[in-house]
Amino acid sequence: MSDDDLPEIPYRYERTASAAELHAAHGELPPLAETGKVVSVAGRLMARRDQGRIAFGTLRDSSGSIQLFAGAKWTDDFDGFVALNRGDWIGATGEVVATRTGELSVKVDHWVLLAKARRSFGDKWHGISDPDVRYRQRYADLWANEGTREAFLVRSRMIALTRRWLEDRGYVEVETPVLHVLPGGAAAKPFTTHHNALDMELYLRIALELHLKRLIVGGIERVFEIGRVFRNEGLSPRHNPEFTMLELYQAYADYTDIMELVEQLVAYLATELLGTTTLSYAGRTLELAPPWRRATLLELVAEHAGVELDLAMPLDELRRVAAAHDVPAEASWGPGKLVLEIYEKTTEAALWGPVFVMDYPKEVSPLARDHRSSPGMVERFEAIVAGRELCNAFSELNDPDEQRRTFEDQARAKAAGDEEAMPVDDDYVRALEYGLPPTGGLGIGMDRLAMLLTGVETIRDVILFPTLRPEQA
Repeated sequence: MSDDDLPEIPYRYERTASAAELHAAHGELPPLAETGKVVSVAGRLMARRDQGRIAFGTLRDSSGSIQLFAGAKWTDDFDGFVALNRGDWIGATGEVVATRTGELSVKVDHWVLLAKARRSFGDKWHGISDPDVRYRQRYADLWANEGTREAFLVRSRMIALTRRWLEDRGYVEVETPVLHVLPGGAAAKPFTTHHNALDMELYLRIALELHLKRLIVGGIERVFEIGRVFRNEGLSPRHNPEFTMLELYQAYADYTDIMELVEQLVAYLATELLGTTTLSYAGRTLELAPPWRRATLLELVAEHAGVELDLAMPLDELRRVAAAHDVPAEASWGPGKLVLEIYEKTTEAALWGPVFVMDYPKEVSPLARDHRSSPGMVERFEAIVAGRELCNAFSELNDPDEQRRTFEDQARAKAAGDEEAMPVDDDYVRALEYGLPPTGGLGIGMDRLAMLLTGVETIRDVILFPTLRPEQA
């Protein structure tokens, strides 16, 4: 059928039932049963098979699939129906019946073309397998690979459930600026842009942290935001330049309170979405039920690398340990940075977990509060699950003088060439001078959490439109 021969496409179509609704209402029909109920359904024709003067089609909508049962004796324009292509959008009206084999079906009286698919969705049994096509043409991937759609439905429910869970515990959802005057709240290189009317450089936010903590100062004692953040970094199975973060802050709490919140939230989401806290991920079992293991960073390095580290060790000795484990060390790094690099090289990927890795060097944690009993350390943890960081959290630094000193240290590092170091944020220091109560804070990468709960191993499988290189002509 040429484009010139296509019937006129209607402007709207009145659908009266979805595939899921039909299965829920009539799924137990015996073979050859008739209901007398006439419905109109709509979706894509994903398969069709002809048997002489009758034909069967699989119509898929956003809720599922229903069989279409057409025949030359009762279906208007039967020849047009059997000429339809896989992927064509159609509407169909007819009685709900069960066929001889017991398949729930709509016995098509008449049908209408709603959109012509001019491109193929690939082999009907295998869909689209080329990753570049899948990620670049997500609109086709969602139809061709049912697992793709299921993963994104799980992600959508995960975010909705997270909002509800937090709101039920008194957290207030807010929106903070995407365009920042200063990039801060994380160690990352920002994207820059220019505001023409104000003739000033602005940055796409790399974190939500500093604005949310300003709101704790302002008296919103439990606050959260689920928002897009942007980091001008490379691509990997765990990294995309734009991704979704949940950040929350709770007054009168410390990092131990936040640990309990994380393990409870993740276990709740797994139970609601999957019906269990015991997952199979990358061929291994993962148990998400609380309590999760808690261990210090130094304990875990000793356990996995067989090295006893201490921030009081001579710098030359730490450099020798780093070299022995193939960790490149820059001249400007102090003991805290060296310890972190050794941990990340030797230990992090080996932590199947889940485990709360506690107590990080102060040198690499400019927004966290000093540890109450371990000099040189701060009250910070990362939750590691399946060898990957899931979240980062602190007892928040609330001393304005100390915060200014750490910002100034960061500014010196930036001047020395560290593109990820933070500048001095005078307004944030001013906010702290009004008083920030003891506060626990958290950032969870929602894309990584979705990877965990959908069982996928690349972040591109849970971001609808991941960042890609330009398509080659």
